Amino acid sequence: MSMAKSPLNSQFIATLLPKINHVWHKSSAFIKELFGVMLEQIKFLIQSVLVIFKLLLKQADKLINYLAEHPLFNTLETGYKKTVAKVAALKTVYEKQNTAIKLSKPYEKAALYAQLTRVDKPIGILLLMWPTLIALWIAAEGWPDPLVLFVFVAGVILMRSAGCAINDYADRNIDGKVKRTTQRPLATGKITPKEALLVFVVLSTLAFILVLFMNTLTIAMSLVGVLLAASYPFMKRYHYLPQVHLGAAFGWSAPMAYAAQANEVTAITWLIFLATILWATAYDTMYAMVDYDDDIKIGVKSTAILFGNQDKLIIGAIQTLLIFDLLLIGHRAELSGFYYLGVAAASLFAIYQQYLIKDRNRELCFQAFLNNNWFGMVLFVGVFLDYQYAATI
Repeated sequence: MSMAKSPLNSQFIATLLPKINHVWHKSSAFIKELFGVMLEQIKFLIQSVLVIFKLLLKQADKLINYLAEHPLFNTLETGYKKTVAKVAALKTVYEKQNTAIKLSKPYEKAALYAQLTRVDKPIGILLLMWPTLIALWIAAEGWPDPLVLFVFVAGVILMRSAGCAINDYADRNIDGKVKRTTQRPLATGKITPKEALLVFVVLSTLAFILVLFMNTLTIAMSLVGVLLAASYPFMKRYHYLPQVHLGAAFGWSAPMAYAAQANEVTAITWLIFLATILWATAYDTMYAMVDYDDDIKIGVKSTAILFGNQDKLIIGAIQTLLIFDLLLIGHRAELSGFYYLGVAAASLFAIYQQYLIKDRNRELCFQAFLNNNWFGMVLFVGVFLDYQYAATI
């Protein structure tokens, strides 16, 4: 059943609708008027900004013109041009003088001596330095005596350079036949054999003078060191173990350093010496693998030739013995965590070197040889940190 709409409701709605319609129209007009006023204000603001900007540009233009025409800036510009001209003139003079120096006989001779002693290739110095520093730190149980440290750092540099000079003298008739060494100054004839011998004698004498500041034991041991350094280059003609001889020559600096610091030699001294021999035999065999083909042709002997197809296996065995010897050194010297971390890091480098030589590629074998610098460095860092911080942990 439907219900009829109430007359009261109909009347209310009829009166309400005109009011709503009126409010809507008023609101629309107000909003339009408001937006109109805002739009005018925005236009005025933009116009004002543009006017101000034009004024600023005009004033800036005047300022630039003023500065450009000011005498001070003309003076600065002139001074700048004169300075540039003077610098260019000095550069030309320097280049001429530098060229003249490089073309001078003393400079050329100095460059040849640097090439002879390999000071431009410090890898040999570093490989000799690390066991020396390790021996000094263990002998001193920390920082060594400053004079001893200076003497052996300088001595390593001098004796390695002297060793290179006598090595090139011994190989003066061989280096020209080996791809890697054809440009050495003795092989090319730019330095005479007498000059190479003189360089060896002078450098060895300087190193010996430094040793005279050490104790009697060290001075006596230095004579053995000179004999080892002088005889090593000739051994490749007589036996297949010149790398072992090199290890003894390089390694002798370790017991000397130990004796200089502690004024005695102990079981640890000879363990360090043995470690250096093992290490040098391993890395110099990698080095010899680079020259394998050339050495076979000219009849030079080396461990690389002696080991033959078993070279990688034997190098690995030597490296294993080296790591075991390093563990013995740590035990006898009562070293702790930092040192053994260094040994662990060195072991990883030894594994990486095995990876590099796996195909006997000449370039990669040379990279394996160079990588031994990191092997020696992490060992020394382990020793250094152990004595520096182990007691505080």
